[in-house]
Amino acid sequence: MPLKSIIALDAMGGDFGPSEIVPAALSILKKHADLTIVLVGKEDMVQAELNNHNAAGHDRIKLVHAPEVVEMHEAPSHALRNKKLSSMRIAIEQVRDGHAAACVSAGNTGALMATSRFVLKMLPGMDRPAICTILPGTKGHTHVLDLGANVDSSSEQLFQFAIMGAQLTSAVENKENPTIALLNVGEEDIKGNDRVKQAATLLEESHLNYIGFVEGTDLYTGEVDVIVCDGFVGNIALKASEGLAEFLRHHATEQFKSSLYSKFAALVAMPVLKTLKRKIDPKNYNGASLLGLRGIVIKSHGSANRVSFETAIEEALVEVEKNIPERINAKLEQLLLDRQSL
Repeated sequence: MPLKSIIALDAMGGDFGPSEIVPAALSILKKHADLTIVLVGKEDMVQAELNNHNAAGHDRIKLVHAPEVVEMHEAPSHALRNKKLSSMRIAIEQVRDGHAAACVSAGNTGALMATSRFVLKMLPGMDRPAICTILPGTKGHTHVLDLGANVDSSSEQLFQFAIMGAQLTSAVENKENPTIALLNVGEEDIKGNDRVKQAATLLEESHLNYIGFVEGTDLYTGEVDVIVCDGFVGNIALKASEGLAEFLRHHATEQFKSSLYSKFAALVAMPVLKTLKRKIDPKNYNGASLLGLRGIVIKSHGSANRVSFETAIEEALVEVEKNIPERINAKLEQLLLDRQSL
């Protein structure tokens, strides 16, 4: 069986565990006839969920027992030291040991990052992994990184994030030379801290398609292919966006229920509202890439339901098909050679 057709799932991760992850696995198997899923978790719980869906003995599902679970509140260092038999770690080890081409987990983000880095190691020349995901825009969408893995990144690390993001975007979007920008407090060259300015210099001196600074208002225009920032800024921007989306959904729902006329207006506007919901619904963009590792790991949102988790598995399949780690490694080697020749 080709390795690229095997994906390992942390069946215990996230808010719902097997009750949502097992149905997601069964659904994705119906769409990909050559795919095999490795479900890693507490065998009795995972098997019970398979039984609930009349899927016991499924010929494209392999069960790997993991007696421990990394809790969502658990410190990454504690999980790394004390949860060596967790579903998260064993799922990642499936990739390291060549039993799966990628791992998908909805578990504790910090623990997933720390464990992935420890088990899989970094690509040569890469300092730290970065979390990258897609944000929808008015003119397309944008890959943004880092979204929380590194809260204090150097200029060199921001440069590395740009390489990672550009290679991911180039592969999955079929764009030969994606545009890259640095997220800043203004577009002018004089603005920003020293790390952002130094990262800009590194990018300007490279052969990457760097177009300058952008502001927070540019995150949702879709005019830039890749936007780079450190994890402190990126995570706050992402969580603020999620909060705003929920705020708009809540108040729109309340307004449409406020009177008989509003209910009628809601009925008329329903097709437009459904389209808007699809565009801003986080589950349609679920599946953040942990870039810079010697293997593919996808972070699903902790509250992901089966539909959303399935989207994360699809992301893993794309990255496996496009050989993302190999592409990042090759590009970094090329840019380092370019630097040495200057």
